[in-house]
Amino acid sequence: MASSILEKKGVAILCLMFIASFQVSRGAVHKVGDSAGWTTIGNVDYKQWAIAKTFQLGDIIVFEYNPQFHNVMRVTHAEYKACNASSPITTHTTGNDSITIDTHGHHLFICGVPSHCQAGQKVDINVLRAPSIAATPSESDSPATAPPPLTAATSPSIAAAPRALNMPLRKMAWMILQLLCMFGLS
Repeated sequence: MASSILEKKGVAILCLMFIASFQVSRGAVHKVGDSAGWTTIGNVDYKQWAIAKTFQLGDIIVFEYNPQFHNVMRVTHAEYKACNASSPITTHTTGNDSITIDTHGHHLFICGVPSHCQAGQKVDINVLRAPSIAATPSESDSPATAPPPLTAATSPSIAAAPRALNMPLRKMAWMILQLLCMFGLS
């Protein structure tokens, strides 16, 4: 009888570990510009592309482009507005750059090739805080106020975990978990 209780506790612990493993899974992958990629060809509207997405901590932003003609620079808000590539926070030049979002707020990227940013090759990846942990709006949050630039010192919120697996895999994992728990605890 004692071993039966220990077995049930062991299975319960395994089930909890299984659930926890899905809570720290990587987020969604977003290819900037979708099939067009990061380019000046085809009049891609990166502002509309970003507005149509919901970005969360842990998401991976992928920039695919021809490195002979483009690059990716993370910049401050002032540099973004002015299309100024003179002192970027980071520069990416591989043509297939994956950037993991690990802080809330605006992540601003431009192409540093002359005239490309002015032609619209820039994107604002905005990671909102979850409603349950959002700060109370203040006058400084008005649309006329520029968001503060992100720095390397900005730390991610511990309260917001990266998004778990996409929905079909999450449902399948939940079904497997239920079966494990049902058969393991009976």
